[in-house]
Amino acid sequence: MNHIAKLYMRQRCHLCEDAKRILKEIQQTFDFSIVEVDIDKDERLIELYGISIPVIELEGEEIQSGIINKNFVCKAFSEKKIPFSS
Repeated sequence: MNHIAKLYMRQRCHLCEDAKRILKEIQQTFDFSIVEVDIDKDERLIELYGISIPVIELEGEEIQSGIINKNFVCKAFSEKKIPFSS
């Protein structure tokens, strides 16, 4: 099964770039794909997330938004039993 972490973000957002960097670092430990979703391309997502970005969603569950904490996200990956990278 391919596990996916969605990163809801927008262009020119330093917190979004930080979140992307953190997810890429976590990929060194866990086996998952990152899907970037630019909320500015969808009115519904703008309304839903607005200023809450970045938002990380894992296995369909929002796990963290705003300032992303790597340790918190790693714990969520462990709790969701995402397999380790090979």
